[in-house]
Parts: sequence; structure tokens; C-alpha cells
Amino acid sequence: MGTLSQETVATQYGAAFTPALPHEKAGVAITTLSLLPLNALRHPPGNGTCGWYIWGGTEASDDPDFFQPLHIEHLAECCPTIIPFLGLAPGWRVLLAPDQKEVWFDDKLLAV
Repeated sequence: MGTLSQETVATQYGAAFTPALPHEKAGVAITTLSLLPLNALRHPPGNGTCGWYIWGGTEASDDPDFFQPLHIEHLAECCPTIIPFLGLAPGWRVLLAPDQKEVWFDDKLLAV
């Protein structure tokens, strides 16, 4: 079975399809990506970012250096499992672990 497209995943969850473009940046906690679960959430885009923040483990850190900017086009190398979900619109969250996939809308992510 092939990987679902971003548009298909967005439709599956009833989300607006809002692709993250290859030249846009996400905040990625690169050193945590080997930890489970894999977490992602999307704030509204701005300042050249697509709004996605991605990390591994149960908690994101408040450390200002926790997330590093990474172009979307490089996520396939370090975090391929998140790629199908990157078309979900701002306000969506994803949690992935073996035998677990949770995708939900969190309107708190849209608050400015």
C-alpha cells in the first residue's frame, strides 16, 4: 500500500488542504526525532514559516533552542512519517507511535 497524499489525508480528517511548501520552514526538534511518540502541531503561518512544529517524545521543551528551523523539503530525510500530514490546515495536531495515530483539531493553536 502506498503513502497517502497530503490532500487525501486532509480530506480524510475533514481539514482544509493547506500544503506546507518546500521552501517554507517548520520548527523541528531534530535531536528528539528518534523518541516516541512523534508530535506535530500547526500554528498559523508567518515570517517564512508554514506554522508546523515537530518533535519526538512526550513533552516539548520551553527552551528557546528546542526547535530549529528546517525547510519542508528536508523533512523527508529526517522525519518521513510526518509528510502525509503536512497538508492539514493550521489548528491541527498529530501524534504518531507504533499502533497509534491520533489527528485532531485544536482551536487553541489559532489564538494569537
